[in-house]
Amino acid sequence: MAQATAPPSAELGAQSAYRRNTELSLLLIALIVGAGATVLAALALNQHTASRTAPYIALIVIAYVAAHIVMRHSARQADPLLLPLAAVVNTVGLAAVYRLSPKSLGPTQVVWTIVGIACFVATVVFLKDFRVLARYKYIFGFTGLALLLLPATPLGVPINGAQLWLRFGGFSFQPGELAKLCLVIFFAAYLAERKELLAVASRRVAGIHLPDLKHFGPLIVMWAVSLLVMFYEKDLGSSLLFFSVFIVMLYVATARAAYVAFGGGLFAIGAYLGYSAFSHVRERVDIWLHVFDPKLIKDQGYQLAQGLFALATGGLFGTGLGRGRPDLIPEAATDFIFPVIGEELGLMGTAALLVCFFLLVGRGLKIALAQRDDFGQLLAFGLTAMLGIQTLIILGGVTRLLPLTGITLPFVSYGGSSLLSNFILLGILVRISHHRSGTAAPAHTEEILIGGRH
Repeated sequence: MAQATAPPSAELGAQSAYRRNTELSLLLIALIVGAGATVLAALALNQHTASRTAPYIALIVIAYVAAHIVMRHSARQADPLLLPLAAVVNTVGLAAVYRLSPKSLGPTQVVWTIVGIACFVATVVFLKDFRVLARYKYIFGFTGLALLLLPATPLGVPINGAQLWLRFGGFSFQPGELAKLCLVIFFAAYLAERKELLAVASRRVAGIHLPDLKHFGPLIVMWAVSLLVMFYEKDLGSSLLFFSVFIVMLYVATARAAYVAFGGGLFAIGAYLGYSAFSHVRERVDIWLHVFDPKLIKDQGYQLAQGLFALATGGLFGTGLGRGRPDLIPEAATDFIFPVIGEELGLMGTAALLVCFFLLVGRGLKIALAQRDDFGQLLAFGLTAMLGIQTLIILGGVTRLLPLTGITLPFVSYGGSSLLSNFILLGILVRISHHRSGTAAPAHTEEILIGGRH
């Protein structure tokens, strides 16, 4: 079969200009929405607060426009929707945080957003070829494990019952947020190198082809690491997140459902051990099942109950920006930013936010399908899975579909560590999309991503 010839440079240039012009148009709409939300929330508080928002809004707009200009020069063929989608969820979250605390958390979140955009720009500019990351897979793997387990050492500082933070003077940092990037890079490189070996089904049990027992070793190791995180750091969210992402990436690489079934069994065993041995796990489950119990609603279940009341109060169109009572929700700016948005923007506002997250995940999957090399496919899929699963876990927790875990909503919740890691994640996805933009995925890739065999 004859190979397809590369498109002429003129056609590539026109395609690049179209992509970047589309990105700019959508980015301006996103910034208008976010800036308008911030101004309306500030006006609802008082005129003096509204007048202080102008410099912050200007800085955010300049930062995003600068990121777009950099992409015009360094990633002309990159996906045009990633930056605008991230901008709209980020600026809406910024408006919600600013509305909660216009004097402290709001300005701080603006600073962290600008630093996060700077990290995004640095990733796009300096990561010329994302495939170079695979050369350092073991460095990323050991670094990720070290960052993930570091808070369990005496250096860690417990906050709200979970030991996730390191503190240096007045500065707090959550190393697990950067650990997730390092581990996904390691997973992608490791699985790309060994996927053929891991996919071999050398045993037949009850008519089902199964991989050799030794190939289940990596899954058991990740299960043990997730248990360490849950037991010693009391972090249910990160434990579930890392283990889920590894199972998903393992299935994508091998198309063997046996790994998913075995991983599900390990998860059930870990959940039982955690529930039996640790009071904080039992407390989370009890709150989930009986949040409106009079014994819990004014104590351990107060936060979740107030979040549910806020979502119910919002109704279809919300109470209006600045007109709700998010001050009744403990830790509203971090764990419960979604109910704050739901109360003031209603079902329509939260549905729009969810659509943006769905589109982000969809674009990430499209980028993964467009890659010809195994590492690029798995890296794009892993980063997208990380974003999607994290969103699912936190939204499931605040809406009482899952036990509450306490992780952040990507790009929306208050927190510098989360913003930095998510903007770096976005920058890597941009680089991957630029590398193979416009090329079709090989036929077997689509089979892998829908669970077929190759």
